[in-house]
Amino acid sequence: MTTYYPAFINLIGKKCVVVGGGKIAERKVLSLLNAGANVTVISPDLSSALERYKNRGKIKHIKRGYKKGDIKNAFLVIAATSDEAINSMVSKDAPFLVNVVDRPELANFIVPSVVNRGPMTIAVSTSGASPAMAKAVRKELEVFYNKDFGQYMSFLKQLRERAIKEIPNKKERERFLKDVASREIFNILREKGIIAAKKRVVEKFRLLKKGLC
Repeated sequence: MTTYYPAFINLIGKKCVVVGGGKIAERKVLSLLNAGANVTVISPDLSSALERYKNRGKIKHIKRGYKKGDIKNAFLVIAATSDEAINSMVSKDAPFLVNVVDRPELANFIVPSVVNRGPMTIAVSTSGASPAMAKAVRKELEVFYNKDFGQYMSFLKQLRERAIKEIPNKKERERFLKDVASREIFNILREKGIIAAKKRVVEKFRLLKKGLC
C-alpha cells in the first residue's frame, strides 16, 4: 500500500482544473475556491451550484468534454467524471498534481477527510484503504472539536500576535502560549464554552503582565 506524504498546499492564485460538472465535482470546486485557487471546470454540463459559481465569475467554464492538452498548464487537476476512460486520460496528461475521484491508483495525491475549525484544519487519511473509515473518524473529530474550537483558534491567533508585542521575555511568552493550549483550557472550552475559555485566558494574560503568573 502507498504511504502518502502529508502536506498542505498553498493554492492561492494557482490554476486548478476540475474535469466533470456533477455533484462530486461541485464539492471539489468549492474546496479549491476556499483555498484561493483559480478554478476552471471542463464539462458539457454543470450542476446548479456550479452554474451559480460560473454566473458570479468564480469559475471559468469550458463547455465541452475533456480534450488532450486542456490541462498542460494546470498546477493541480481533479478528474471527477463517471467515465473511466476520461479519468484515465486526465491522469496520464496531468503535468503535476492529479487526483482521480475514487481511483487512488490513478492519482499522485489523495484528498483526506477534513475538519475545519477556523484557522485549524484536521486532515484524516487511511491512504486509500478505507475512505469510509476516514469519514467516520472525521465525524468523531467534529464532535470532539466542536465549533467553539474554531472561534477559540481565531482568538488564539490574535492573542499570539499580542503576546509577541507585549511579553518581551521569550521563555515567559512561550510558557504562556503553551498554557493557553493546555488540557485545562480545552476542558473549559468543552464544558463551559468559548466565553468561559476566553475569560480564563485573558485572566492568565493579565496576571502574567503583572508578574503574578
